[in-house]
Amino acid sequence: MSAPRAIRAGAAGLGALPAMLHGHADVAPGRPALHYLGRTFTYGKLWRRVERASAHLAATWGIRAGDRVGTLCLNHELQLVLLFACARVGAMFAPLNYRLAPAELRAICDHAQLALLFHDAPNEALAREAGGDFRLAHLDRLIDEPAPYGVVHAPVPDHAPLLLAYTSGTTGKPKGAVHTQAGVLANARASWWAHGMRADDHVLSVLPLFHVGGLCIQTLPALLAGARVTLHDRFAAQAWLDAVAAARPSLSLMVPATLRAVLEHPGWADADLAALRGVMAGSSTIPRSYIDAFHARGVPLGQVYGATETGPVSVVLKLEQAMARPGYAGWPQPEAEVRLAGPDGAEVPPGAVGELWVRGANVMAGYWNQPESGLTESGLSDSGLPGGWFHSGDLAHRDADGCIEVVGRSKDMIISGGENIYPAEIENVLVGLPGVQECAVVGVADARWGEVPVAVIVPAPGTPPGALAAEPLREQLAARIARFKLPREVVLMDDLPRSALGKVLKPQLRAQLEARRQPG
Repeated sequence: MSAPRAIRAGAAGLGALPAMLHGHADVAPGRPALHYLGRTFTYGKLWRRVERASAHLAATWGIRAGDRVGTLCLNHELQLVLLFACARVGAMFAPLNYRLAPAELRAICDHAQLALLFHDAPNEALAREAGGDFRLAHLDRLIDEPAPYGVVHAPVPDHAPLLLAYTSGTTGKPKGAVHTQAGVLANARASWWAHGMRADDHVLSVLPLFHVGGLCIQTLPALLAGARVTLHDRFAAQAWLDAVAAARPSLSLMVPATLRAVLEHPGWADADLAALRGVMAGSSTIPRSYIDAFHARGVPLGQVYGATETGPVSVVLKLEQAMARPGYAGWPQPEAEVRLAGPDGAEVPPGAVGELWVRGANVMAGYWNQPESGLTESGLSDSGLPGGWFHSGDLAHRDADGCIEVVGRSKDMIISGGENIYPAEIENVLVGLPGVQECAVVGVADARWGEVPVAVIVPAPGTPPGALAAEPLREQLAARIARFKLPREVVLMDDLPRSALGKVLKPQLRAQLEARRQPG
């Protein structure tokens, strides 16, 4: 995809991202940029808000290059204004997850050493509890007074750190991945390629902006492309369906939990989806039944694979490929290298399973403030990127045409009687069986085999009792997978434990299963 005109139109010295937004404001100031809670902001007005906010950051709060500025709020248009303002002054934007407990948030605030924490009204009490020793301010203060006069910002280099994104912490203590302005822009280029994004696209953004998925897969790339964004403060199935029918967006991004909510909504069957040229999904394995339901309505459901550390757009199943390769992760984006590595780090043979490594322009610069790993002068540790490669911990294989399928996490791999079992292989078959709405397969300890696979299933509404009993289910699976992979036990649950972005928390699920096995 050729570079949008705004790249060439940006003002000198602004930094990579502000220059692009300024270019759109300069070329088409009246073009709608962002619609939020009944208000529409043109590119000209959005840029004026960025200038005002950046002046306040520098003059009112004394924010300087390298300072960390956090947000604790529902999705808000001023989060996006603040991101560009931080880029304007060379500060680092740190969006925090309001779903975390106060102690978890406090640990992140301490680790980031925030210079300032902005909050909205619903999260003011949480901000005071979690960030009590840090300066706090309501988001509205960014633009509720005229900009200070005569503020001059020093030029900001493209390699300046911009985004401090904390990992979900599902595998341990959250870590802060640092992305530079150039890296965020590289991710936008990957998104433009992934979506075939154009300036006349309209993105419906409903996922949390405190994760790179909600922020960087569609929302920010759309603004950098000169497209239009409709932003919801949080996801609700009814609101999504209403917006698809009324606002008529061309693109949206979902995760398994939001897909499920939409498909279970009574308005799904008659929903007007005609404006959508596609929906992208990510975060974790998408049940085949969800994919089929969207495809049956003529809406391609593509997939984006990545991680907080990779920007995240790394491997993509594009919309035009989605119906032919349902369930696959797709192909690497043009600026990414992908290696499927064996234990020795070398590429595994075609068709073999290896750990998915990613290297590219949108991969993080390093982890923030990890003294135990050794810090550079910028406060970063590149310990998570040996040789520039991010080791994802995900296991995958390539088809003959290079299409990648993720089969599970290396830490989730089950070794039963010396055989390797990848949970995704079982899950992909299970979700296609009648009565199975969602499922997850985990390994539990077994005296004879070391580990055995256990299937946890969320039954579809109206499924008769006994329809998902272990033996009948094993008989249905036996024709599709090897006998040593068959679940030894089937457990029914109302819901699977999930992270904020819909990832199944398998360590938590495994602990629940182990607890059920304890006597008494």
